[in-house]
Amino acid sequence: MLLRLDINDSRPLHEQVAGAIRRAIAEGECAPGDRLPPARDLSQALGVNANTVLRGLRALRDEGLLEFRRGRGVTVAGGADGRSALLERVRALVADGAHMGYSKADLMEMIREVP
Repeated sequence: MLLRLDINDSRPLHEQVAGAIRRAIAEGECAPGDRLPPARDLSQALGVNANTVLRGLRALRDEGLLEFRRGRGVTVAGGADGRSALLERVRALVADGAHMGYSKADLMEMIREVP
């Protein structure tokens, strides 16, 4: 798994780490059940602090894309590839809605109305 961070990106580093892993899952570089390298190895490869990597990994765990297992490390959750793609589409929808003046609550109401 080859991850890169963009030094010109204004997003916080932990969000960039999470985004890079999300992209790797969506593009099939990491399949459900695959084990990720240890956070320490990822941090050295990316040139960031290990806590930054852990923060990104925790965000992905909270999204349901990763599973933390004691003694086994961090693995890609089952169904994460589809969930990752869907999350990207939802983020794009929220961004488009905000651009058009709609709040998340407005978007959720619109979704509830869809048959």
